[in-house]
Amino acid sequence: MTQVPITECRFCSLVSQANGEDPIGSAPVTDAWLIVELPQPWSAQLLQSTPEIQPVLALIKTLALDGIRVRPIAIAPDRSYSRPGYTRLLFYARPSGKFTVYNQQEYLLPRSDVAPLAIALLQQLVGQPHILKRFQRYRQENGPTRDLLVCTHGNVDAACARFGFPIYDKLRKHYADRNLRVWRCSHFGGHQYAPTLLDLPEGRYWGHLEPDLLDALVYRTGDLVRLTRCYRGWAGLGKFEQIAEREVWRQEGWDWLTYQQQGMVLRLGENWLRRWLRRVLHYLPSKRLRLLLERSKQDAAWAEVQIDYATPSGQTGGYRARVAISGQVLTAIRSAEPLELVPVNQYQVSDLVRLG
Repeated sequence: MTQVPITECRFCSLVSQANGEDPIGSAPVTDAWLIVELPQPWSAQLLQSTPEIQPVLALIKTLALDGIRVRPIAIAPDRSYSRPGYTRLLFYARPSGKFTVYNQQEYLLPRSDVAPLAIALLQQLVGQPHILKRFQRYRQENGPTRDLLVCTHGNVDAACARFGFPIYDKLRKHYADRNLRVWRCSHFGGHQYAPTLLDLPEGRYWGHLEPDLLDALVYRTGDLVRLTRCYRGWAGLGKFEQIAEREVWRQEGWDWLTYQQQGMVLRLGENWLRRWLRRVLHYLPSKRLRLLLERSKQDAAWAEVQIDYATPSGQTGGYRARVAISGQVLTAIRSAEPLELVPVNQYQVSDLVRLG
């Protein structure tokens, strides 16, 4: 992107880039994605304003209180991919233990059946798979192996349309093939990283992408360090593990993407009062409070993390690292006139040690 003086910026992503905000650690941790074709134009409150989806959103909120994080996203119909009279629904769910990709299910069905199927898929997450049988005839078994979703949802933030659409357009025209689909999608967080992209079924988020990086992104060759400056993180890990995982990937090279992975936080750098409150409040019956306590861990000044892996050949190993705040930069969370600048923490990785 062409850099302009901060005082002349209308777009949050220009401020973010100009001030050197690192997108790593910003990928939303995800247990499942529920992705549905919805025709454009899209309002800012697209999902909330679609009546038939409201029971689905209510169930997603209920699951969130139980610690199951489901991300709903809309995709725009595509002349080549879509079928008149039918709606595509993609569902990606986290496997148990170490994993490389999310488990994918794809359906093509009448619009009237979308909400019942979505509810059945979500109920499957809590052990009720039998109710999916009635939708089996709509299941698509031989779809492409990879889907790239580019946020172009300009009614949420102008930066997503301004910078997202050109990246979508280039990917769609020059990279899409029988094993790779490219979609315009609704907002999934991170306006200031536009153009921002979700790579499925792996679940890796990207931001601040430039056209000359698309070869590396799609074909997985070339300058890995430069590409990973645009890496927001893998949704299979938490914030601090995401930051460490990027450093591990840079050491291991492109083969890292074929490894099954799992991460954990070993220690958090919190003051004694917050640690005491967390221990005491953990035993209260409020699910909402426990959820807030879990989210508050993201504010820690440092964390010691471990990432375990298994290679395709069966070799196992791991890495430990310390992730700590290294400073702050000013950024704009959303595009507006005038832009409101806020400080955000930046992080560095130290003491990266290979285990075994």
